[in-house]
Amino acid sequence: MPKTLMLLRHAKSSWKDPGCSDHDRPLNKRGQKAAPRMGQLLRQQKLVPDRIVSSTAVRARATARAVAEESGVEGEVQLSPELYLAAPASYIDVLRRLNGDLERVLAVGHNPGIESLLARLTGQERAMPTAALAVISLAIESWDELSVHAAGELVCFWRPKELD
Repeated sequence: MPKTLMLLRHAKSSWKDPGCSDHDRPLNKRGQKAAPRMGQLLRQQKLVPDRIVSSTAVRARATARAVAEESGVEGEVQLSPELYLAAPASYIDVLRRLNGDLERVLAVGHNPGIESLLARLTGQERAMPTAALAVISLAIESWDELSVHAAGELVCFWRPKELD
């Protein structure tokens, strides 16, 4: 059975506190609205992930937790320091370590890596603004088969502003 990989860029973050490190920036009001909305979309589309893996950045963790809560994901969000500002190869490394039984996985991360991963897996260049969600069908039987050369098909693509 093919695997489904969903890529979600973190929701919009706040730049209010100039002393705040990039890793520690929280979501702003728009991000706090968009993140749960994407979780509702996953539930409505019957795309609830079996596992969510997220960057450890505050904005990514907040996005992942809001999506998990609204979509009805069971279990904890798996936090992965390797996904903070990661290149495509880092996403692949993290995903390859997942349990092969998981059918649908959501990875929450950052640009430019998440856009690059989408392009590598599908051959399609797509801008991923904050809280954009891509759903990719992968012709692999187990996550350990995943590589940046895996032929994936972009099944769905949503931006939060298109949903209102």
